[in-house]
Amino acid sequence: MLKQGLNLKLSQKLSPQQIQLMKLIQLPTQAFEQRIKEEMNENPALEAGKEEDESYEKDEFDNQDEYDDFDDNETIETDDINIDEYLSNDETPDYKTQTNNYSDDDERRETPLASAVSFHQDLINQLNTFILSEQDREIAEFLVGSMDDTGYIRRSLTDIVDDMAFTQGIYTDEKTVERILHVIHELEPSGVGARDLQECLLLQLKHKTPTESVAHATEIIEEHFEAFTRKHYEKLQQKLGISNEQLRKAIHEIEKLNPKPGGSFASNSKITENVIPDFAIRINDGELELTLNGRNMPTLHVSREYQDMLQTYKMSKEKTSSQKDAVLFIKQKLDSAKWFIDAIKQRQETLLMTMSAIMDYQRNYFLEGDETKLKPMILKDIADRVGLDISTISRVANSKYVETPYGTKLVKEFFSEAMKNDQGEDVSTLEIKKILQNIIEEEDKHKPLPDDQLADMLKERGYPIARRTVAKYRELLDIPVARLRKKM
Repeated sequence: MLKQGLNLKLSQKLSPQQIQLMKLIQLPTQAFEQRIKEEMNENPALEAGKEEDESYEKDEFDNQDEYDDFDDNETIETDDINIDEYLSNDETPDYKTQTNNYSDDDERRETPLASAVSFHQDLINQLNTFILSEQDREIAEFLVGSMDDTGYIRRSLTDIVDDMAFTQGIYTDEKTVERILHVIHELEPSGVGARDLQECLLLQLKHKTPTESVAHATEIIEEHFEAFTRKHYEKLQQKLGISNEQLRKAIHEIEKLNPKPGGSFASNSKITENVIPDFAIRINDGELELTLNGRNMPTLHVSREYQDMLQTYKMSKEKTSSQKDAVLFIKQKLDSAKWFIDAIKQRQETLLMTMSAIMDYQRNYFLEGDETKLKPMILKDIADRVGLDISTISRVANSKYVETPYGTKLVKEFFSEAMKNDQGEDVSTLEIKKILQNIIEEEDKHKPLPDDQLADMLKERGYPIARRTVAKYRELLDIPVARLRKKM
């Protein structure tokens, strides 16, 4: 049975312009520069340079009587776009902003980077120093290509033999591959071509000058690897029949080895990535000064040529249909250019307002640089201060960097939850993590502190937290358990 009814539904939809504005706010400086270039390529009415007096007035070309054949849906209305309508219910305060824009004489200097030889190509080049048959060389190059970036071959010899037969047409056996693998083990850095950590360490020890300590280290890795990884030093000393000093020297030899031989090569040849800060905070006469990266506010203006086209059409007496279509296209591009320029200004104001509130909230930290001075701060704290939505604060915090006297930091690092100390005061979890890290750094490495003792020490300092919470913070700090922190 069919029924007809009337339902009321309230929904909120964002226009394409509003969605683009939110995306602009989220972009960091480098991505924002690229977005401006893309917009300028797509919209010929948008130009860079000093702003000129605009003769284009939107209302002069919105007379429906004059353009009765125009479709209103095709025009881009930007007068009503306001960031607060979809980011917050409050009005944005009236304030002025400043930027440290670059002058016209400033040059965009970029550091030239040398073209480095890749890790795998370096190994291939080393193979040229060995006398190998054509098939052996093909097998050796295939083995090099089978390594990961850390220098390990994670596949079994059976899989490698099958893969060479199916993909390269190289028919061989495991014994031959094993023989060629020994050639790979002679390449530098020592340890490449290993199939596991134990083999990697043994290969490096093999290339060391033979000494008593190296001999003990080799025996430890070859015969008692599991006990070594668990740091059962007493058992090792008993099984090897050596003194505590001899064991300490042997372990010192092992600690000097590289568990990821390919990683060191990759890190040296890796292209350096520079972080471009979006904000800069400086201390001037005991006061904090906040500036926005000048590249966040480029000088853009609406094309004079496109404005002149509209003026020419306005003054012409006879207006053809093709002229009207052209004018509609021009008008849409001008409206879009005007909106984009306004959106950049809105973005600048939002970023400065948000970062200024964060700077004021964490004033003590930015003045002294002591991480224990960081106050508990969540997104809502800043949202309430600036009158913007929490989602806007999140967009600013997650992707922006700030240059401080103590280094360049990700803005979201200043946010943390609150915990109560023994006096009932709210303290930042960042403060507790910093104190926990200091305690572990100062502990006796011969007898590292387990989590329950760490919890007791934090409690003595006024931070009553449970052992499981200590374990959680320790893992977040990438600090291993007590047994693995033990040293000879």
